[in-house]
Amino acid sequence: MQVTEQEILRQLRQQGYRVTAPRRAVVSVLQSAEAWLPPDAVHARAAGICPSIGLVTVYRTLALLTELQLAQRVHWEGGCHGYALGDVGHGHHLVCQQCHKVVAFADCDLSGLVKTLESETGFRIEAHVLELVGVCPSCQA
Repeated sequence: MQVTEQEILRQLRQQGYRVTAPRRAVVSVLQSAEAWLPPDAVHARAAGICPSIGLVTVYRTLALLTELQLAQRVHWEGGCHGYALGDVGHGHHLVCQQCHKVVAFADCDLSGLVKTLESETGFRIEAHVLELVGVCPSCQA
């Protein structure tokens, strides 16, 4: 279930952050997006809501929302990334390679793989991010 714009703004206030017009614009853009958006697209759309918003402010707001786990950063080919709101929780996403829709999911049982990798490499694995890329049902039609 996707968290509402008002809930995100409330959580920002609770964490001690000001809810400025640029931050509202970024949250509004992400809330209305059908798929993940790269920062430049967030900026372009947010400028329609808050004309004075700068690209640096967009990047800072996206970083803050991600840090507070109110948004998710989605990695894409070529080192690109985008952002989406939603249940970020454990950091698992299905990403449509055609329309770029992002669906978060919580269920993963990687404990066996994690233990094997720790044993084989000596790493102490503390967290993981899982993105599965494919084609969503709408794009398959």
